[in-house]
Amino acid sequence: MGTFKRTEAQINEMVQKRVIPGASYALIDGPEIHTGQMGVAQVKPTIKPLWADAMYDLASVTKVVGTTTVALQLIQNGLLEMDRPVHDYLPSLQSTTITSRNLMTHTSGLSGYIPNRNALSAEALLAALQQLPISNRNRNHRVVYTDLGLIIMGQVIERIVGEAIQPLITERVLRPLGLWHTSFQPSREKVVPTTYSVQTGLLQGIVHDPKAQVLGEHCGSAGLFASVADLVRFSQLMLGQIDVPTVLTQATIANLYQDWTPNRHLRRSFGWNLWHRPAETAPVIFHTGYTGTLLMLDRQRQQGFVFLSNRVHPVANNQTFLPARRQLIAAWLADTVTN
Repeated sequence: MGTFKRTEAQINEMVQKRVIPGASYALIDGPEIHTGQMGVAQVKPTIKPLWADAMYDLASVTKVVGTTTVALQLIQNGLLEMDRPVHDYLPSLQSTTITSRNLMTHTSGLSGYIPNRNALSAEALLAALQQLPISNRNRNHRVVYTDLGLIIMGQVIERIVGEAIQPLITERVLRPLGLWHTSFQPSREKVVPTTYSVQTGLLQGIVHDPKAQVLGEHCGSAGLFASVADLVRFSQLMLGQIDVPTVLTQATIANLYQDWTPNRHLRRSFGWNLWHRPAETAPVIFHTGYTGTLLMLDRQRQQGFVFLSNRVHPVANNQTFLPARRQLIAAWLADTVTN
């Protein structure tokens, strides 16, 4: 296996500078896998060490592991058409023009704020989301990353299949892949905590995202908890190292490594973000999560990076994390080139 000295040095620096309490990670290089941990699981109210199969709140990485994968299943089975108006599947949606392609590439033009959204019921929040206005200036022409598209995509999937999105993800993705340390309802003691305050205590085993707390099993944008080992197995599927066609065919997966936006030059795939290396034809697909998670996959080089941290612990207002994460991504990309 090649060395990933820059990557591991950056993780260590993030821990030493207290950007994050700790991290669990895996570096995939062809058939070889290197896993590691640095730091601790929590620092408040007491310090607790990390453990081997620790589960983390994935936040928006849920979008690609879960909702995107189920949507792709429906496409490959002929049950969902990318360029058909979403309104055809979800008549309660105000817009009659946006498509599944728009939702999954963040080119829908959906915008707006819902007052008191965290105090609404799941039903009321979903109804309000479906009535948000569309910016025709942005639709098809601009990527504006938002949770809204994947939440509504979850509703589309529910209407097609007739089951809530989170149980569907468990049934159609997690169980067929044998991801036994990935769950929407994990045991508290198996999970690295997120936020802490004297008033509310330690948030552990409960999703950090407020919209996901409200929507429960109907949330397609966040809610999964997973271990590094499980995300390695998912990564192996997406790299073509294992074949589980009941989850996704290799043809479907291979098609993800390209631009899926309406005009084909906005650098988003279906659910995934794209990183284009200079002078290379195939991009890296990746996704981040607010809680401090990251998944990067290079099918051409057969390399992957799973990074799980709880950067919102003890508090979510962590201004040092984003620049440190950019440096971490740059370090991994540099390591993959030199290996």
